[in-house]
Amino acid sequence: MRCFKAICLKGTALLILAVTYLPGAFASDLPSHAELKEVLRIAVKENNGGFGFHMWATVVDRDGVVRAVVFSGRDRGDQWPGSRVISAQKANTANAFSLPEFALSTANLFSAVQPGGSLFGLQESNPVSPEEAYEGSSEKYGTEKDPMVGHKIGGVNVFGGGLALYNREGKLIGALGVSGDSSCADHNIAWKVRHRLELDYVPAGVSPLKDDNIVYDITNGVSASGWGHPQCSPEAAKIAQEFPKTLPVRKRKE
Repeated sequence: MRCFKAICLKGTALLILAVTYLPGAFASDLPSHAELKEVLRIAVKENNGGFGFHMWATVVDRDGVVRAVVFSGRDRGDQWPGSRVISAQKANTANAFSLPEFALSTANLFSAVQPGGSLFGLQESNPVSPEEAYEGSSEKYGTEKDPMVGHKIGGVNVFGGGLALYNREGKLIGALGVSGDSSCADHNIAWKVRHRLELDYVPAGVSPLKDDNIVYDITNGVSASGWGHPQCSPEAAKIAQEFPKTLPVRKRKE
């Protein structure tokens, strides 16, 4: 019996180690498919300054692995089909270029990647993996069994809709990507979704208020800060500019 117990104890220890070092171990605070779908639908119903279209949303973990893909409509065809992969691309970008102490949204990257910008050429790096993005049955798109789930899609997107996710401990655990409307509305919806998920403990960023909100400071094609995004509509801009009052990022308690 002693030998049997020893084997059991060793087996238990190995199991604990295996769980501890599972890929995506930081994904425990990420939303489930059902949670993401629910908050996306709520956000889409609100005024976001865009066309009011249905949306796709994707969440990746800190390793860039897709954990959930959802849509807000009744069927996968109720939103732009091309926005499914774009949402994953946005999530990958926000995760890939945010740090534990500094967040960059995809909206923040627009001006920086233009010719003469500080990050020119970034949009050509880390291309989407077609095999991972388009494999599998289309009937599973947006379901819990979406073929992208469990894979690294890659891609770099440089307009609104991608935000890094920080839990209440301030840990960077992945990112959210939203697509299906104007890029400014995409950002507004992503901001609302992240806030409702309570994953917006953003440490710092490039916006005037030091978070990752979209920056509207482009005049005659030039961004004053170098991190500006084009204005899609006055209404969308007003919604985002009021976020510091209506939906401010949360601050981690020291």
